[in-house]
Amino acid sequence: MFNFKQNSKFNWSIAATSLAISGLALNFPAMAASVPSSYLNDYRYCSARLLALNVSAEAVSTACANALYPKRLATCVYDIQRQTNILATDALATCTQVRQPDELATCVVGISVNSQEETIPEVLNYCRLSLLPVRFAECVVGLRREIDVTPIQAMNTCIDGSDRAIIPVISRP
Repeated sequence: MFNFKQNSKFNWSIAATSLAISGLALNFPAMAASVPSSYLNDYRYCSARLLALNVSAEAVSTACANALYPKRLATCVYDIQRQTNILATDALATCTQVRQPDELATCVVGISVNSQEETIPEVLNYCRLSLLPVRFAECVVGLRREIDVTPIQAMNTCIDGSDRAIIPVISRP
């Protein structure tokens, strides 16, 4: 015999689920249409930001397309170019060679801003070579503020990757 109560509950749950899914499906195109055509796309953001810095369209298309995180790449170039005297094209060449472009930018800007010289072109390469660029910049800036050394001397000292054995001091009674 047909049990109407059991089947009607089952049918209503199927109908409710179907309506909910179709309602969501109908809302997605409406949501997409209401999103303004701003820089929601990371590749578009990267392209627009680099083109605004007068980087060639060819260089922009290659750099943004090959970047794992194009927005970070663009921000790296933008920060370096705006806060230092380093050209955007030079910054782009370096920002594309590192895994963490935001840390590279922090390093380059930090060292450049805290130096009295106009431009230190080597800073891009030193920050690129450092495994911990933010810590490297802290080392360079810290040494320069307390010791009278040139930026190159401070960078050479801080980039030195030789192993320093740390031997714990054990006091015996």
